[in-house]
Amino acid sequence: MRPMRLDMAGFTVFRDETTVDFTDADFFALIGPTGSGKSTVLDAICFALYGMVPRWGGARGLANALAPSATEARVRLVFESGGARYVATRVVRRDGRGNVKTANAGLQLMPAGFDVTKLDTGLSPDDLGEVVAGTPAEMEQAVLEAVGLPYEQFTSCVVLPQGQFADFLHAKPATRQQILVNLLGLGVYEDVQKKATARAAQAEARLEAVDQVLAGLTGVDDEALAEADARVDRMAELASAVAEAVPELAAARVTAREAAAALTALDDELTVLTGVRAPAGVAAVARAVAAARADAEAAATAVSLAEEREDKLRGELAAAGDESALRLQLRAYDDRDRLSGEADTVRATVRAANDEHAAAVAALAAARVVAERADTELEAAFRAHEEAKATDLAVSLRVHLHAGVACPVCEQPVAEVPAVPADSAVAAATAAGKAARAATKAAQTTVQERDTAARELERLLVQGRARQEQMEARLAELDGQLSGAAEPAVLRRELAEHARLRRALEEAATAVRAGRETARQTRAAVDAAEERLRAAWRAFDTARDGLARFGPPATDRDDVAAAWAALTDWATTEADRRRAERAGRAAAVAEAESVADGVQRAIAGIFAAADVPVGDDPVHAATVAVERADADRRRLHERREQAGTLREQRAGHEREAQVARALAGHLRANNFERWLLAEALDLLVDGASGILRELSSGQYELVHDKGEFVVVDHHDAGLRRGVRTLSGGETFQASLALALALSEQLAGMSTTAASLESIVLDEGFGTLDAATLDTVAATLENLAARGDRMVGVVTHVPALAERIPVRFEVRKDARSARVERTGR
Repeated sequence: MRPMRLDMAGFTVFRDETTVDFTDADFFALIGPTGSGKSTVLDAICFALYGMVPRWGGARGLANALAPSATEARVRLVFESGGARYVATRVVRRDGRGNVKTANAGLQLMPAGFDVTKLDTGLSPDDLGEVVAGTPAEMEQAVLEAVGLPYEQFTSCVVLPQGQFADFLHAKPATRQQILVNLLGLGVYEDVQKKATARAAQAEARLEAVDQVLAGLTGVDDEALAEADARVDRMAELASAVAEAVPELAAARVTAREAAAALTALDDELTVLTGVRAPAGVAAVARAVAAARADAEAAATAVSLAEEREDKLRGELAAAGDESALRLQLRAYDDRDRLSGEADTVRATVRAANDEHAAAVAALAAARVVAERADTELEAAFRAHEEAKATDLAVSLRVHLHAGVACPVCEQPVAEVPAVPADSAVAAATAAGKAARAATKAAQTTVQERDTAARELERLLVQGRARQEQMEARLAELDGQLSGAAEPAVLRRELAEHARLRRALEEAATAVRAGRETARQTRAAVDAAEERLRAAWRAFDTARDGLARFGPPATDRDDVAAAWAALTDWATTEADRRRAERAGRAAAVAEAESVADGVQRAIAGIFAAADVPVGDDPVHAATVAVERADADRRRLHERREQAGTLREQRAGHEREAQVARALAGHLRANNFERWLLAEALDLLVDGASGILRELSSGQYELVHDKGEFVVVDHHDAGLRRGVRTLSGGETFQASLALALALSEQLAGMSTTAASLESIVLDEGFGTLDAATLDTVAATLENLAARGDRMVGVVTHVPALAERIPVRFEVRKDARSARVERTGR
């Protein structure tokens, strides 16, 4: 796996959008001060691929992906692996309740020759290529297939955590053994052991189940098969014997059934003949019909007489005249008498109202005269008041006048000044005016009251005159109606006669209705009697029809009682004759049943000898017995075949259980794990020694003695010394050699084809001295010069960074970290 481009936004310290372009960076360094975010770049690569970061402690640290106060973090990694180019994307969001979850994750296979710089143009995710994984759940397998390494091996082969491999170099054998188990994934053998144990248990369970089934398959030996064949033969003989006996039994049963049928037919005839009885009261039916017919004729005659009287009264009532006209004339006499009295009262009322209205009109005229006089007096009082005010004004001017002086009003010389009155006339004029005004108001009030009274009397007078005219018109109308009419006494006598005739007519109508009801009832009685007679004849006909097969005698249809008597006498004679025949038929039935019972017992003996239940149908029972015997023999063959198959399965399950138990036992043994780890350590040391010789220009190689690492120094006559005696640079070279060897070992053990095209070391170089740092730099340069993978380091040491051609400087301010490429 070789990273090409990394885009981050809102990811830990990279709040703002940040891009790191690794396209031509074969040997690069991530530089910057401590805490600036150098290791976060490597975290972003791991997170984009696996959704986890070594420093976060697994998936539970997902909240660490968000920058402080950010609600979304986005990481996109473009990388090459095995000649193909992919883009991995992950988006993390915080919801309203503060929970942080992966909102989106995907892996896409980019088209060949795709220019990664086009990502800066804002291409949509659909333009990046074929979707390999579209959900977080699909990402794990898709990344494993693309990169070739699971998360644990990726962080041991591609991104190397700080200090882990120096610890491995200096660890005790037991600790190193556990590290090898963890890094090389040797725990898989424990899983194999558990699965082998489980498979052995499953095989033993299946073996036990097969044994239980075999235990139930008893009676399947050769002796049982011979017995089954013999029973099939016996059942065949049984079927043959039954086939010969059944026709004889059938013939005997037919004879018995025919004899029994003849006896039953005779008994049925006796039952029919002895059951002929004349209905009770059949003789009285004809007499009841005659009596009902006589009553109906009498009722019809009574109805005719009542109807004749009713018609006569209707004629008399019609000749008596129109009762409504008589009542109208009598009511007109009453209305005229009543209206005459009311008309006199209305006339008197109109005369009185006329007199009152005339008096009111005269009083109104007098009030108007008084009001006019009061208005005149009020005008005179007003003029007097004005004259008094003028006089007072002239008097007020006289006080300043002197004889011979010009008058201020007319400007004429005053010859003599008139005397000044002692009192003013205005007060008297004012009092007179108030009195005149009060009199005028009183006169106007009187005029209004008398005018209202006169109008009301005039309205009542108009109403009275209208009422008088209506009554006089009604009286004239009534006089016209009564012109030529009879006197009231005559009218009352005629109405009384009408009432008498009407009552007589109602009585006649009641008599007609009662007679008709009686006639209806008598007719119903006739119908009922005749229906009883017809029922008696129908019963007779039914009884005679039931005897038709016996040839009953002819019938006289005039007397039903006589007909019934003749029929019952004949039926008694026929029944006596059949009773005499019954004894012979009963004896024939007994003889036929005895023969059938003998044949039945013989067939039952055949079934008893064969130990087979006979049932109701011997032929069916024999056929079933043959089929069952044959079926039992077939089942026996099937059980024998099943037992053979189960024995073969048992052997297979037994072998599987033994192999699984043996494998589980071998994997549980400490010797196997110790041998496996020893082999892995031998391979690891051999590979690391070759790398170390190349990195140290042939000076060092690495060996191990009983689990302890030893360095052979070829510049010192092959001196062997412990790895703890190495300098810092030498320790780094040995640790790096082990790291590269481990990465190649892990790649070989991976279940997929891993493409180790890059390695990034997040190592602490700040503690190294100048000489050691120079050795480390030379080692890294030699590693990069091999050209088989991209090499990257994370450092904040300037002396090391200056020797690396491509540098990505990571800086951080109060808001966000950012990456800037320097060098070539």
